Amino acid sequence: MTATRVLVVDDDEAVCVMVKEGLQRDGFEVVAASNVSDALRHIATQKFDVLLSDLHMPLPGDGFTLVSAMRHTHPKALTIVLSGYPALSEAMAAILSQADEILVKPFQIGSIRELIRTRLADPRAAKRVKTESVASILERESDLTIQNWLGLVEDDAELTCIPLSRADRTGHLPQLVRDLVVRLRSDTGLPAPISIAAREHGQMRREQGYTVTMVVEESRILQVSIFSALQRNMRSVDFSKVLMDVVTIADEVDSQLKQAMLSYVTPTISKRPVFGLVG
Repeated sequence: MTATRVLVVDDDEAVCVMVKEGLQRDGFEVVAASNVSDALRHIATQKFDVLLSDLHMPLPGDGFTLVSAMRHTHPKALTIVLSGYPALSEAMAAILSQADEILVKPFQIGSIRELIRTRLADPRAAKRVKTESVASILERESDLTIQNWLGLVEDDAELTCIPLSRADRTGHLPQLVRDLVVRLRSDTGLPAPISIAAREHGQMRREQGYTVTMVVEESRILQVSIFSALQRNMRSVDFSKVLMDVVTIADEVDSQLKQAMLSYVTPTISKRPVFGLVG
């Protein structure tokens, strides 16, 4: 019978040695790596039944990177993530949908051995959620995100002091969200592109009678609504890029606000009527 092959990854050499020797005594075949690059090389060139990886090596997303790589290369492998933060165990367990299990340090070798054997004996016990990119989630959740934004806006007495229909209240928001999705899918680290929708939105808000404070508050609520959409879909988020995607979201929304304010302060001559005033 072929021995179960385990890849152990931890930048703490003492932990690597302890886990490797402990599992080898129990009959497992173990390969150890102390960094992400070595671990990725092992994943690409060898077959493994189990990944046992620290979450932070030294970056917070390192464990997610390895889990994602193992998922793509060895989709049937059991993935176990180790965390040194007991207070976050419940939250992490919900977040780590790409991994099969999470263990909090310190742990006993015996518990790892039993966990591996139990899970490998009944692979159906692992109910894995199909992951999605942040861009795909926001595209799919676009309508609901806008509805949530509208609900928050309508609860704000300052923002609703100007009577508008719902369609005119949302204005160019659908296109602003689409611009964000495009940016997430094509972001290359370059400065945020010009958003025509943001420019038109700023001018429209000026014509509708919004103050600068109101425009800024709407933008803040948009960020809240976007991140709420991600929170609702936390179990399906592809964590391999999520940190950079969060940075991109914040940068894009801020850039859109800047462009809206530029057109608000220096509007172009518009031949279109003022949007949505209810008289």
